[in-house]
Amino acid sequence: MDSLYRTAPRRVTLAASLVVALAAAIYAVSPAGLLTADSTAVSKPAPTQGLNQANALSEAFRFSADQVIPAVVSIRNETQPQVVKRELRAPRGGRPNTPNLPKEFGDLDPLLKRFFEQIPDGDSFDYDAPQMPGRRSSGSGVIIDAAGVVLTNNHVVAGDGKVTVRLNDGREFVAEKVVTDPGTDLAVVKIKAGGPLPYAKLGDSDSLRVGDWVLAVGQPFGLTDTVTAGIVSAKGRDIGMMKHEEFIQTDAAINPGNSGGPLVNLNGEVVGINTAISSSTGHFEGVGFAVPVNVARWVTPQLLKEGKVHRAYLGIGIQPVNGELADQLGMATPVGAIVTEVQSDSPAAAAGLKPQDVVIEFGGAKISNVRQLQAMAARSPIGSKLPLAVLRDGKRVELQVTLKEQPANYGELAARPLTAEGNESQSGNFDRLGLQVEPLTADVAKQLGVTANEGVVIVAVQEDSAAAKAGLEPGMAVVQVGRQTIKSVTEFETAAKNASLDKGVLVLVRTSEGSQFKVLKNG
Repeated sequence: MDSLYRTAPRRVTLAASLVVALAAAIYAVSPAGLLTADSTAVSKPAPTQGLNQANALSEAFRFSADQVIPAVVSIRNETQPQVVKRELRAPRGGRPNTPNLPKEFGDLDPLLKRFFEQIPDGDSFDYDAPQMPGRRSSGSGVIIDAAGVVLTNNHVVAGDGKVTVRLNDGREFVAEKVVTDPGTDLAVVKIKAGGPLPYAKLGDSDSLRVGDWVLAVGQPFGLTDTVTAGIVSAKGRDIGMMKHEEFIQTDAAINPGNSGGPLVNLNGEVVGINTAISSSTGHFEGVGFAVPVNVARWVTPQLLKEGKVHRAYLGIGIQPVNGELADQLGMATPVGAIVTEVQSDSPAAAAGLKPQDVVIEFGGAKISNVRQLQAMAARSPIGSKLPLAVLRDGKRVELQVTLKEQPANYGELAARPLTAEGNESQSGNFDRLGLQVEPLTADVAKQLGVTANEGVVIVAVQEDSAAAKAGLEPGMAVVQVGRQTIKSVTEFETAAKNASLDKGVLVLVRTSEGSQFKVLKNG
């Protein structure tokens, strides 16, 4: 609350300035005239049109807020203290001073210390570490079904704690069911209230346009039934926070405690679930994000029925097409998503997709970015056969892909550090690209988390070289140079020698996080 008080004077000044400016616009007088005692400055009749427009907007805000506020709830999540079991292993030698004891032991009780010193070298025993304190968090939610179905964020209810829902009328209920989808940061909470509850209607987030008015409703800083207004600033935002993102961006104020509350259009319909802010202070700075309600429409029935979400997948690695990639691929404009990898036994492999294909249409819809393709594929019916259009060597190619269910933990490969000790480089000097490479052996590939059937591994990158400027790093596997697939150091050296850094060289690299095209170019 201290930060709230600190910012209050500035907010009041700003609010006063906006009121003066709006009044000046409506009454057609200067702001200075409004603040003086000159009666002639405020005695002019108000322009009917301007006043009516301002009142109409206010009435639209009131209507929208009235529709949704009765359905907005506050959510409290309380986790219990936990005792963590840990293993204590006796150090080898030097036991009288017990130098390797965990710091949780502090000054040991003599009996415990003696017991520890009597453990044979290298043996271990379990002990109860100090309790992890319980945690209490809070957020917002919105009732979307009269039977007591509440939509909120995963991060509001995560942790297997006691979830309590407080209704707008003051009644409180402990949740009887909590199911979550961390990939979208959505969660569904079910309460039993003994009768029908007020609920909010769900709108259509796909029909939203940049510039549309929206209201954010929730419990920021514990202040119940708070409504803020703004516009849709952008759609389809990817901020790297979750696995599946296509956020609505808004400048309607979203603050701590708003998470899980509804973003509402002027018809009083929920079009998003407020989720995150971009801030250097932790408080609102003009940029907030909400999960589109159409995503929630798709997630919620699956969570209620099965407790998890089933997603389809293509089985490809993709990246955005920027200007440099478009030039290398002979594209007039950078559109679509370029395929960096086709996984074996995947729907994409069966459909005939290849690395360097640029996906421009999926299911009859044009593809403008990577997230759009990922979202459309994930939400398509499993087993459905859909058309897919790609640009291959500058020509349009039509394909058909039959979607399968996404495997568990798909795309969650753990990164492994490269330890190339004992390997001798077959390329003693930096080549013209600024790289030193070695064969991609099975052992090195395992460390990198990639397959070893093709490619070479980068062991050094020359400072200020084209490779360094393009972002290549030791530990990356190079699998293509230009349009040539690389299977050995010799093939890499030949391709590098023939490459033109003046025109640019398209290089496909692979890490444990996936595959990516890089453009190496002079200048």
